[in-house]
Amino acid sequence: MTAPGLLAEAVSGQVLVQDRGRPGLAHLGVGAAGAADRSALRLANRLLANPDAAAGLEVLFGGLALRALRDVVLAVTGADVPILVRGRAVARAGPVPLAAGDTIDIGQARSGLRCYVAVRGGIVVPGVLGSRSYDTLAGLGALPIGPAPASFPVLDAAPMPVNATSSVVARIRLGPRLEWFDEGAAGLLMAGQWQVGTDSDRVGIRLTGPTIAWRADRGELPSEGMVRGAVQVPPNGLPVILGPDHPVTGGYPVIAVVADADIDLLSQVRPGDSMRFALFR
Repeated sequence: MTAPGLLAEAVSGQVLVQDRGRPGLAHLGVGAAGAADRSALRLANRLLANPDAAAGLEVLFGGLALRALRDVVLAVTGADVPILVRGRAVARAGPVPLAAGDTIDIGQARSGLRCYVAVRGGIVVPGVLGSRSYDTLAGLGALPIGPAPASFPVLDAAPMPVNATSSVVARIRLGPRLEWFDEGAAGLLMAGQWQVGTDSDRVGIRLTGPTIAWRADRGELPSEGMVRGAVQVPPNGLPVILGPDHPVTGGYPVIAVVADADIDLLSQVRPGDSMRFALFR
């Protein structure tokens, strides 16, 4: 049984309901979607003894005010955001209990890009193809919460990663389409100092920096399957790192793929941040 448990009273930017997504459906033309920072949402759920598959809120840059309609317990992870409960600052290192009528204000991120708000019992908007991901919280309204898990959290607090994202190193494996690029393209990718573009989103992180040229004799690449973390190079020569909402196919050559261990790190880079690539070993 589900019932409203939280009321969104103020939303300053993009807030999405996200869970682990719906992997394994690319053959049907359905992307995986899901939380951009998977480890942050997983940690928030574990602080509440929720199953890893429970849905929470992905908040871009912070800026969200919630009121408890009944006694609830929240956890906030990901980007470094200030948290006020009843007007008093609280740490984001553990569960945050709210009594009915309490408000929690999540301020603008001091570092990082996305924070995650989980609630004990999970957000239970209707699912599609086994996932609740990508429901947009467009404005104000009540959020349904599922029943609390039978078990209780085993941790009172957890260390939060420091989101020092002004300069990020992403480890990559080169290929699979190196033959589509001019000689020295891989070296240019590795040596280049790249900057995150303002047009980056959940579809892809668009980079600015040196241009990487295709070989003139390669013609046109047939559309092929894409994965999260693939580094595509469109005709303008500026790489795009595919994100959780990437298309399942694409026709631009992939020069490298980001190691899965570093994908969550990239979910916290901001427009204007600098980054570079290193070989995954």
